[in-house]
Amino acid sequence: MSSESEPKSERELAGELEGQLERDAGLASAELEELASPNHAGSWGAAFASTFTTVFLAELGDKTQLAALLLSAQSGRPGVVFIGASLALICSSLVGVLLGRWLARLMPPQQLERLAGILMVALGLWLGRQAVLGLVPASPDLPLN
Repeated sequence: MSSESEPKSERELAGELEGQLERDAGLASAELEELASPNHAGSWGAAFASTFTTVFLAELGDKTQLAALLLSAQSGRPGVVFIGASLALICSSLVGVLLGRWLARLMPPQQLERLAGILMVALGLWLGRQAVLGLVPASPDLPLN
């Protein structure tokens, strides 16, 4: 190596940088595709932690928790209510997991996410409509019902 090497031109440097960016983007794209594929299980701990956190936070303060609270207070048998509520949540979660696995075989993940989003928005609009109808006094002139 000589100490007086020719400096690279801006065009050569830009070309090398562009080539490196393309290689890096290709690697990142391949890694993302591998992670998004249904065959990539990921770590057991990460899947467990994200599932537990998501379901726990989603269930806080919902009508199921309030029903368990009321049933426990009425029956005076919190242990039995806990076991019944836990088994019910396990069974309903099993239905969701099995349905999700079946749907994942039928459609790509992006389409499944889109379908879930549309369903959530539709349910939200329907529940919002029901809430508004419950607040508005019934009038024979309005065809809301």
